[in-house]
Amino acid sequence: MASRRKFIKNTSLGSLGVIGSSLINTTCSAEESIIEDKKSEVNLTTKPIVISTWNNKKANAAAMAKLSSGGKAIDGVEAGVRVPEGDPFDRSVGYGGRPDRDGDVTLDACIMDEKGNCGAVCFLQHIKHPISVARRVMEKTPHVLLAGEGALAFALENGFKKENLLTEESRLEWEEWKVDSKYQPIINIENHDTIGMLAIDAKGDISGACTTSGLAYKMKGRVGDSPIIGAGLYIDNEVGGATATGMGEAVLRSVGSFLVVELMRQGMHPAEACKEAVMRIIRKQDFKEIQVGYIALNKKGEYGAFCIHEGFEYVVSTQEETVLKQSAFHVKAKKKKKTESDQ
Repeated sequence: MASRRKFIKNTSLGSLGVIGSSLINTTCSAEESIIEDKKSEVNLTTKPIVISTWNNKKANAAAMAKLSSGGKAIDGVEAGVRVPEGDPFDRSVGYGGRPDRDGDVTLDACIMDEKGNCGAVCFLQHIKHPISVARRVMEKTPHVLLAGEGALAFALENGFKKENLLTEESRLEWEEWKVDSKYQPIINIENHDTIGMLAIDAKGDISGACTTSGLAYKMKGRVGDSPIIGAGLYIDNEVGGATATGMGEAVLRSVGSFLVVELMRQGMHPAEACKEAVMRIIRKQDFKEIQVGYIALNKKGEYGAFCIHEGFEYVVSTQEETVLKQSAFHVKAKKKKKTESDQ
């Protein structure tokens, strides 16, 4: 995961905190990329299917293993996202995730099944697999979302182990950040977060999961879009599903994943629906220094993605193959021309 969340020294949140200093942004048409998405779709009769944000091939493999042995879509997405949650080298999810500004690793996650059942946790500490706690909330309580100390108490009551999630590597980076304590809540290619996953099982049912450690060095108590049903994730078994990654505040303001699903309900291809959801952000918010990306999967097996800035990847898996794809985008990042001092 190091390649997808490279930490840049002496910045609080990645090298694209000041995009203009190293990159020149140019708006480009994404129609060709969307056309390519349509051409490369899986056979619409092929099931199961798994799609996830970023380069999460191992997560997809774990999900597909569940689905290939007859597991339900909800089992697949839970098993899949648990892989990065348990990976200490993934600094954006679960164990090893970067802490908030006070040095505490706080986790958010949600899960949703084909019947519309859903569960979520936010501001959860000391539990390595928040997605499994979210599933217990869904299955064992009348609620959707548990937070903070209440979420932790519920997890411990249900047999989860309390652990220190701050790895030595993340602690050292946090200590270095504290020297300047520069707070710039900016997410882009080098400093994004979240794994979102969607899956269709052999029966044709769809489920989804989304989990994150959130914005690095965020204010204590900050919660993004990832545990919010309709923002970070939404599933409708009649239509399909969508999930988001990137700057949570922008996704929350637009209720992005719900929007993508509703656009698919109206007949839009998943790639086109993702694009329209991104364009809603672009038309209403300052997007120059933030990244937001969506992936979507409909009931026919059609899929797609769209993001603000170039660089968002996603993985599509069937039982036959796994393919890493580049998302269509609105803003192309071009390296600036070298100067004599760069030679």
